[in-house]
Amino acid sequence: MSEQTQQRPRRAIWLLWIVLLQVLFLGGIAGSYYAVDWFGEEIKLKTVPVDPRDMLYGDYVTLSYEVSQLSPALWKGEGELPKQGSRVFVQLKPENGLYVASGIYSDKPAAIPGEAVLKGRVSYSWNEMIRVEYGIEQYYVPEGTGKELEEKARNMIVAVKIASWGQAKIAGLEY
Repeated sequence: MSEQTQQRPRRAIWLLWIVLLQVLFLGGIAGSYYAVDWFGEEIKLKTVPVDPRDMLYGDYVTLSYEVSQLSPALWKGEGELPKQGSRVFVQLKPENGLYVASGIYSDKPAAIPGEAVLKGRVSYSWNEMIRVEYGIEQYYVPEGTGKELEEKARNMIVAVKIASWGQAKIAGLEY
């Protein structure tokens, strides 16, 4: 057998491995989204008003949460307050049927029964407030229903599923 014919099966095997790894990677991304439904714990968060001119954009509504604007006194991490773009974990505790922030950490804190931990990214931080985004700030709605949600945004409760690793997904709205 020539050297060239021996290389063809090797190339085919390498090509198969590369395709298989790509399929597994994409499957893992999709699976992590659905895993939040399967393994996640549902909590409820209160929204805060957003400037109505920015509320509706296309087919989604922009949401802001009380747990997005946090006091620096909640910072439990080491050193200075987290900087813009830093990953943080916000510990949430139940209070009157809703969840409120009880601490901000640079590393995921140990799970306490009845409490939840949301993973987020600091959008800005200064001595008076730490603003955190969780990836659940946009909610897609059926076309034409945005105006109705815009009017109810002040009293809206959002049901959120949180997986044990901190990933969150909106499960529904209550108004």
